[in-house]
Amino acid sequence: MERPQYTVAHLRQALAEDPRTAELGIGVTIRGEVVVLGGEVSSAECREQIETVVREQLPGATVHNDIRVVLPVAPEGAETLEPAERG
Repeated sequence: MERPQYTVAHLRQALAEDPRTAELGIGVTIRGEVVVLGGEVSSAECREQIETVVREQLPGATVHNDIRVVLPVAPEGAETLEPAERG
């Protein structure tokens, strides 16, 4: 494997440019020979696609997928905004 910082940059670029993912907010960390993915996505399919792209870019690498699936939830009630204080 190349230097970890180059590998991380390469994976982030692949995740951003691949039409299956187009993700910018995924954390990528290299720990020894393990690629650790983190962040939040809106579906299990998206989570799986991200891992697939990483495995295609680094065949044979160990991938630890810590990406959480967070389903969007409509807010309950109205939000109250306070006027800004002028100084």
